[in-house]
Amino acid sequence: MARSARFDKTNALRELDSAGIAYTVETYEADDGIPGRDYGVHVAELLGHDPESSFKTLVTVTPSGGHVVCCIPSASELDLKKAAAAAGEKSLSMMHVRDLEATTGYVRGGVSPIGMRKRFPTIIDETAQLFDEIGISGGRRGLSLRLAPDDVVSFLGATLADICREEV
Repeated sequence: MARSARFDKTNALRELDSAGIAYTVETYEADDGIPGRDYGVHVAELLGHDPESSFKTLVTVTPSGGHVVCCIPSASELDLKKAAAAAGEKSLSMMHVRDLEATTGYVRGGVSPIGMRKRFPTIIDETAQLFDEIGISGGRRGLSLRLAPDDVVSFLGATLADICREEV
């Protein structure tokens, strides 16, 4: 596990440490000028990683007001119908950005599937299995983690499924 005195531990880092899960921390200069949709690709390229191996975390809302966390490659788009089917829900909608921090404890661009205020059902796109390690947010902008996808799946009790929109 990487350790550095340059940043405070986030909930994600504390939970991974407690579980004994190996990870590597990478820091970068956060740029608020990058549009939200392109932020994950920008970060992956900045850190020298394939955007397909770097996953963004999106939080969705169920019809009953519950939440489902979806992790997809940073260059991809979430298919809400596929994600709803994988979650066993009739439908899903994207959570409004204004509700993100209160619900997860994280801000846009720094949402990690690990260490949220409450653990929600999580679906990770099945392409994560193609890589020895994947990138996820470390819990704040400027902080990225690299770790084995199997560790993320087992730690979160996540489901692997095809949840990305098909490219046309």
